[in-house]
Amino acid sequence: MSTEDQLSIHPKVVAWLAGTGRWLRRADRARPWLLDALLVLAILLAFGMYAALQGHEYPTTGLPLTIIVALQFGLALPLLWRRRAPSTVFSIVLAVFLLQWSLNVSLNLPLDLSLHSDVILFLAPLVALYSLARHGLLRHLGFGCVAMLVALLLVALRVPIPVSPLVALFFLGSAATASVVLALGVRLGWAYLVELQERAARLEVERDQRSKLATAAERARIAREMHDIVGHNLSIIIGLADGGSRAADVTPARSKQALDLISGTSRQALAELRRTLTVLSEARSESGPDNTQSAELSPQPGIADLDALCERVRAAGPQVVYRTIGKPDALDPGVQLAAYRIVQESLTNTLKHAGSDTRAHLTVSANGAQLTVRIEDIGPPDGAAHHVSVGPNKHGHGIAGMRERTALYGGTITAGPCPGGGWSVDAVLPLVPVSASQVPHVDHAS
Repeated sequence: MSTEDQLSIHPKVVAWLAGTGRWLRRADRARPWLLDALLVLAILLAFGMYAALQGHEYPTTGLPLTIIVALQFGLALPLLWRRRAPSTVFSIVLAVFLLQWSLNVSLNLPLDLSLHSDVILFLAPLVALYSLARHGLLRHLGFGCVAMLVALLLVALRVPIPVSPLVALFFLGSAATASVVLALGVRLGWAYLVELQERAARLEVERDQRSKLATAAERARIAREMHDIVGHNLSIIIGLADGGSRAADVTPARSKQALDLISGTSRQALAELRRTLTVLSEARSESGPDNTQSAELSPQPGIADLDALCERVRAAGPQVVYRTIGKPDALDPGVQLAAYRIVQESLTNTLKHAGSDTRAHLTVSANGAQLTVRIEDIGPPDGAAHHVSVGPNKHGHGIAGMRERTALYGGTITAGPCPGGGWSVDAVLPLVPVSASQVPHVDHAS
């Protein structure tokens, strides 16, 4: 066989060893009892094969053959429980090994076979020591190592004359040390693997929790947006329809104007709904923005859109006086959207509860540190207050939406009846620099 042929065998051997290692690891996880049974069988075969190879030269010790066989099985069979009770198994195996030594089972062998016999018998204690280091308590391992050292000294003292006991002790001690080091390495490797699996499981649980929280926040955001869009525009439409029906017989032109306003308000509401659903679909789509190219997206409403909002409310009947202090339209878009929705909900409540003949005052003030929004109406013509106050026990969707939007930016909101009648809403939103990282996700779509 040429040198090239010899070198070509090496990768095959490595591949076979790697495949065998993978099979052993899978079997160790799936059927550990099978590997333990094969291990016991291999040790028993080693005992039997050694006796068979000696043939007629294998000496007798004066002990019955059944006792000798029982001692061999006493060394091997306890290894079936080496995973569940490693300390007990190690103690039993080492005790049987020392019993064999004391009964002189192999002492009467010829000098050239004495060491070999003890080495064969030493396989079981070696496996038991490995199991103790691999599966047992670490505090028991020290006692096991001391006991093994005593056994090694006994074996080393019985070597043939040409071999030094120190040499025998070195090789046998190296084998025992290697088994302990190997076991501890495997133990640390498995512990690291278990830690990785537990960490992956924790990360998966945390990811699921974050996903659930994100889903809940998304649902709350959608509920707020849908309520603000649908509730406000329907209130405007109802007010326009009521006014148009009353003016139909007296001033048909005003009735037609009301119908035109209803048509425009409905189209605007539909456009806002489409924008909300389009942004939501785009955020959840896995195929990119191609599916939403046909949608006409407009910027989120802000302070600059409050004039148009007030005009729509005025068209439904109420008189709205709007003024600004400072430059609130140059603020963070998220804060502007929150302020817009608060004003929208407040004016919607004014229209619903105070009627179309009321008057409302809207003031938006930005002083550099905070944005203040105040909406005040004079109430219904009869002076009765039908609003619902903002409090911890109130669960209206609009009120809850205003409270949640304000809380998102660390602000406060209060609402209640005015001393002279009517209703007021005061919201204070701290101002933050315009930064994408500081705009909450909840305010990125409407």
